[in-house]
Amino acid sequence: MTKLLLISGSLRGGSTNSATLRTAAALAPAGVEAAIYDGMDRLPHFNPDDDPADGVGLDAEVAALRATLGESDALLLSTPEYAGALPGSFKNLLDWTVGGGQTYGMPVAWINVSGAAAPSGGADAHESLRKVLGYTGAQIVEDACLRLPLSRDDVGEDGLIAPSEARDALVTAVGALAASTT
Repeated sequence: MTKLLLISGSLRGGSTNSATLRTAAALAPAGVEAAIYDGMDRLPHFNPDDDPADGVGLDAEVAALRATLGESDALLLSTPEYAGALPGSFKNLLDWTVGGGQTYGMPVAWINVSGAAAPSGGADAHESLRKVLGYTGAQIVEDACLRLPLSRDDVGEDGLIAPSEARDALVTAVGALAASTT
């Protein structure tokens, strides 16, 4: 069983990024267990002084994030761009992953769902993401990275992405990420 961890970079309730990851989880192929991390809003502000090398005294939510990462085979991210970069809360989460080393060598991909109104189509956020993930030693799986422009109207009443072509693209991306773990 391949374990994928899905993390949305958005805290917004109606986020298309979160809806995209819920859809990816719902459509995961047989043999793939996809779990969504939902603790980003509970993480403390990153402070290197609070990240002891031996892990003793580490904040419980940070320890839980790192444990979940450590139990995962691959990581799928979807994040909005905010003010030309990664949202602060998402960057905070990524900062907490550096000291633990769980993403070193881990296959990672992202899905960009920025709509037509986004000036850069999310490119600036994803260049920042590429830089941070490279720093942590993650293995970026280019075949699983996807540009999928969506709007809030593409989210159905069930909270999932509705257009079939978008759903098909998600199945392909999740399959490529899962295949990279073997």
